Formats: sequence, C-alpha cells, structure tokens
Amino acid sequence: MMPKEKPLWKGFAFRLCLLSAAVFLCLQLGLRRSCAPAEKAGADAARALPAGGTEQRLGPARSSRKDEAEAHLAPGAGRPEAATASRRRVTYLRNSRRRSSEPACCPLQPLGSSRRKTIRWHVDLQPWASPTPSLNYEALRFLKYITTPQISCEHMNMNSLTDNSKTIKKPWSICLDDRFSLVHRIKSKQCRLYSLGLSSDDNQFEISMANSGCEVHRFDPSIKSAHIQEGQHLWNHRLSIDWRDPNPAIAAHKLRSHTKKLGTILNEFGHQKIDVLKADMESAEWKILENLILEDIVEQIGQLVFEVHIHWPGFEVSGNDSTVVRYWYSLLKELELKDFRLFHTYKDLLKPQMFLKKEAFNASSCYTLSWVNTRWK
Repeated sequence: MMPKEKPLWKGFAFRLCLLSAAVFLCLQLGLRRSCAPAEKAGADAARALPAGGTEQRLGPARSSRKDEAEAHLAPGAGRPEAATASRRRVTYLRNSRRRSSEPACCPLQPLGSSRRKTIRWHVDLQPWASPTPSLNYEALRFLKYITTPQISCEHMNMNSLTDNSKTIKKPWSICLDDRFSLVHRIKSKQCRLYSLGLSSDDNQFEISMANSGCEVHRFDPSIKSAHIQEGQHLWNHRLSIDWRDPNPAIAAHKLRSHTKKLGTILNEFGHQKIDVLKADMESAEWKILENLILEDIVEQIGQLVFEVHIHWPGFEVSGNDSTVVRYWYSLLKELELKDFRLFHTYKDLLKPQMFLKKEAFNASSCYTLSWVNTRWK
C-alpha cells in the first residue's frame, strides 16, 4: 500500500516562505511610516521655494566646499617632497608685512576667488630669437636690449642733492626726475637703499646716498662685525644676499658664510619697501634677480641698479650658450612685465671684452644697468 502524502500547507518549506513574506511586509510598512513625515516636509519646502529654488540653494554650498578643499591643497599635494617644499615656500611670503599699517600691493582675496595667487617655480622663457636656436641671434637680441634705454631720464647726478663733490668710481645711476618719487623721498629723508656687494671697496655711492639723508643698508660678508653703524644713516651688515636660504639642517656655525634671501632680510628687518637696490654680486646676480622675480620682491623696489657679468653663464646657470643667453633675456623681459624700464646702461671698457668666454659681438664682460619701476609710489 502506498504511503499517504502530507498536505502542502503542512510542509517545512511552505511555512518558511510564509514567514519570510510576513517579515518583508512588516519591514515595508515600518519604512513607509518613518519616511512619510520626511517626504511631507520635503514637499512643503519645495512648494515654498521658487522655480529652481533647490538649485539656487545647493549651488553655493557645493562651490564653498570645493573652494575650501582647494585652499587647503598645496601645489604638488600627495608628494611628500612637494608638500615639504610648499611649506618651506610659505615661510617667506610676507604675511606679517601685510598686517602692518603700510598698505600692501596685493590685498587678500576672498575664498574661492579666481585671482588667488600661485607660487611660481621658474620664469617664463621668451621665444627663440630665430626659427632654430642660434647663439648669434640670441646674443645680438640680448646685447641690443641691454644697450638701448627704454625711457629717458634727465637727472642722474647725486651732486645736485648733496655737498659731496667726490667723483663716484662707477656710474651707479639713479633717476632723479620729478615724475618719479625717489627725488622727493630723498629730500624728505624717507628713502631707503639696499646695497648688495662682495668685498667691494667702492662705497662712495652708498656714502653719498647716506649724506643725502637716505637710510642705507650695505650687505657684505667680509665685514668683521655682524652689524656696524657708520654715521647717522649708514649701516653695514655681515650678510650675503643669496637666491636661497641656508639649509636649516646645517648648524649655523658650520656654514661658511651668513647668506639669506632678500625676502627673508626684509621680513627680519621689518622693511616693506626699498627705494633703490644696488647689486654688485660678481656673477650671482642672475639667480638673485630670478629669485626676486619669482617671489615678487621686485614689486617692493623703486629702482634697480645691477652690475651684470656675461663672460660666463653665472652661478648655477646651466645649458649651452644659446640657452643661457635666452635665459638672461627672459629675466630682463620679466622685469619689463613688472613695469620696470631701463633708463641707463654703462659698458665697462676696463673689464675684459668677453662674451661667454669668447671675444665676440664687440661686447664687454660687464655692464651696469639701471631700471626704474614706473608704478612706484
């Protein structure tokens, strides 16, 4: 006799299915009850907003979060060495001076502004002077540029302002025309001169400026004492201006000389402006000038009087001859973009007539160039 089959509703599988269905229905009912108040509130808010109200409400919040994230990211974030470099660069931004009573050149922009200032790591090179790189074309363009004044200056003689009749050995020319502020700041005893040199015994220009009432700071690592004051307006400092600060990992007593960047010196001295910056750095001038441009220190300077040396590329300037001359030219064009104009040039015929170790292009190995910042106030 065949065994009698059990009814389907008495099977274990059937009961399990019923239990699962009951649990699922309970969960659905619970979720609907909890979501109903939120959906009602959202619907009421949507009816209270005008057309597109949700878009207008969420837009600024999203952009704000994005801007906050961008404000906290430094260039090269994610790379340890780049993050370290960024933190190192921040130390010489002149935040302390911006908080001073003297107005800064560039006011702080609000968060999210498209004009947020970025750190520059290199100058923008100018196009080649010819379709293909050529030393001849680069040299001719560069030499024409440094020997052609861009603006006229009628008064460049300090004797008209002082009683000092001694002749200055080198033509450290400054522009004293009334249209520029330097002559007025000298007469009102408010000007400041920084002189950068390396064991130079020609101090007549600095003395003449100090006698006129200008505050003069002379930086020379060969000075015996750290700081020496000569007279009422002339200070000598045992410091050498460089294009980088010393490595903090090296103890100060192990360093060969006391070197600092000009931006660091300005911060430490509490100076916001330099009316005249004179530099005779014996081939270090190219990298120092590059540093002043990259850190926007040139915007705090009224006039530049630089002795440039072109008998070799200069300290830490690399590349073949045509590349080096293109780099020199690009630096000077950066000054022009900062509204500096060349008003005087002097070709030193007493120095060897050499251009990148060659007797070529009828060039001297040394030129003294004077620029004025036409936006200087």
